[in-house]
Amino acid sequence: MHVRAVRGATQLDTDTREHMLDRVAELVRTVTEVNGLEVHDYISIIFTATSDLNSEFPAYAARQLGFDDVPLICARELEIEGSMPRVVRLMAHVETQLQRDEVTHVYLHGAAALRRDLARVRAVPDE
Repeated sequence: MHVRAVRGATQLDTDTREHMLDRVAELVRTVTEVNGLEVHDYISIIFTATSDLNSEFPAYAARQLGFDDVPLICARELEIEGSMPRVVRLMAHVETQLQRDEVTHVYLHGAAALRRDLARVRAVPDE
């Protein structure tokens, strides 16, 4: 087994509690599925949110998915002029058999534009 970090992000259309929970749950489920993970493979998850999001803690969406005994924390993303609005990012630490170059990072909706430089990214833009 290896300890690996998995990155991901999603962009919200609006700052509402329901939309936050839906988009973050989608992000966590997608990271889990594309990397062949189970909840017990997670060591911890760090969530960040841009300052224009305050309707709910992103970590609450993971708790609703069964991440009850996984340490989760939320933090504020840096406010850089011109940065993308309404973005939730995550960095998950996991135990996996995947090699570093086999880990798939996940960028959903508008956040798909954030990391086009990564070789193994699952980017799902808005349609």
